[in-house]
Amino acid sequence: MLAFDRQEYLDRIENVKLRMMQFGLDVLIVSDPANMNYLTGYDGWSFYTPQAVVVALAQDEPLCVVRGIDLNGAKVTTFLEEANLIGYPDDYVQSKRKHPMDFLAEVLEARGLGRGNIGLEMDSYYFTAASAEALYQQLRSATFKNAHTLVNWIRVIKSPAELEYMRQAARILENVMTVAIDAVEPGVRQCDAVAKILAAQASGTADFGGDYTSIVPMLPTGIGTSTPHLTWSDKPFVKGEATILELAGCRRRYHCPQARTVFLGKPPQKLVDAAKVVVEGLNTVINVAAPGLTCEEVEGMWRAVISKAGIKKDSRMGYSVGLNYPPDWGEHTISLRPGDKTVLQPDMTIHLMPGIWEDDWGIEISECIHLTENGAVPLANTPRELIVKD
Repeated sequence: MLAFDRQEYLDRIENVKLRMMQFGLDVLIVSDPANMNYLTGYDGWSFYTPQAVVVALAQDEPLCVVRGIDLNGAKVTTFLEEANLIGYPDDYVQSKRKHPMDFLAEVLEARGLGRGNIGLEMDSYYFTAASAEALYQQLRSATFKNAHTLVNWIRVIKSPAELEYMRQAARILENVMTVAIDAVEPGVRQCDAVAKILAAQASGTADFGGDYTSIVPMLPTGIGTSTPHLTWSDKPFVKGEATILELAGCRRRYHCPQARTVFLGKPPQKLVDAAKVVVEGLNTVINVAAPGLTCEEVEGMWRAVISKAGIKKDSRMGYSVGLNYPPDWGEHTISLRPGDKTVLQPDMTIHLMPGIWEDDWGIEISECIHLTENGAVPLANTPRELIVKD
């Protein structure tokens, strides 16, 4: 069931260790489920309880510590030797008396890893204040440091095998977006359209199936298009309103997201005009984005286009994307916005999200790109336009 061969995982671990040495870390406790997957292959819906992968400079393989009932899941999905797979008893789960990180601390002490400089992913969704406090109390000989997004930054450069999964996700997305656009019709309940979208995401293609996506289908409709992160209701679509479709295909946890806007009936001129500007700006970025440019330089090219039309956008217009788990498919690293001086490199994958949200309307037409030596290549092939259904 491994998504990659063993050597690719070992190469990733070696890259993490090199970065750990630069940060002065002896041990790194990884709690972000995407980073756990990246380093070991571990894949399970178990991130609602504390779990971790531990990378130590003194050990060839990481440790994978999960809830006891998930231990067999680690055996099935990781490349690790069984001695490095450890399950904690169930009385640690949601207990007022002890915490799973107490157990992890005991494991580290037993293996001689409970001292020195230990890095924590302090801003990970799944690493809580209680987790940190338990480690502080149990490992008093250690010095703890915030490792921030150490592993995430290694993930921004995709391997050939990772890029292939993202291309497969793009093939799934193309079908998903077609299904979604076809489903948006006057009188059709939003929830019924989403049922078809979810089915298409899971079914994938005739050659490979799809995974659940890290973000549920986003379908803001009518005045709801003035904000990007609304989902759906059981209300029907109405003629004379727009619907934003922000969706993704997912393959082996690798995402290809995309957004399109559908209007039922004759769209208002302001929406037509905004769509032209958004597409022009998006095409400009796709045509000029290349290794060596900084994130803020690329964003500046987009901003120059929309500024001529009198449009302002305060939020970022793109971000790194790939392997992830709920609640986000972004990698929490590069952002295309003023001030981000990260230099773009080949084999980055970026979701260009030039959404415009005004007081009572909005529009999204986005694209997921692969940055090659020769420039940006869109991963999916969907018409880049405002979709009008009379």
